[in-house]
Amino acid sequence: MAGGQDPFDAIVMADDRFHGEGYQEGYEEGSSLGIIEGRQHGTLHGAKIGSEIGCYQGFAFAWRCLLHGRATEKDSKKMKVLESLIGMIQKFPYDDPTYAKLHDDLDRIRGRFKQLCSLLNVQPDFKISAEGSGLSF
Repeated sequence: MAGGQDPFDAIVMADDRFHGEGYQEGYEEGSSLGIIEGRQHGTLHGAKIGSEIGCYQGFAFAWRCLLHGRATEKDSKKMKVLESLIGMIQKFPYDDPTYAKLHDDLDRIRGRFKQLCSLLNVQPDFKISAEGSGLSF
């Protein structure tokens, strides 16, 4: 065959062509599903962190009201830790998911919360479940 493409080349090259087309279609489909799955994963974990922080904040505000009226010398350490926890919660970057120290700050808040619970002599049980989250005593 002069000047034309060999018909056997088309047959031999079909495997490579179909492989490339299949790869491209699979890549596009996977990218689309990956974005959806990533968004769902981020939403779920963001909601869990938000719920946890919200419980800590509600706990801290309630105890601040309870301790504020009867602040004695003995309660000054409790108030310092309590105000420190509230300050950490207020500085937490809720709207910046790319914040590099997000998990470090969350761990510090958890530690301060545990310290406060120890000082207050309460045994909290923070749970995150399918029904929702909560803090029980």
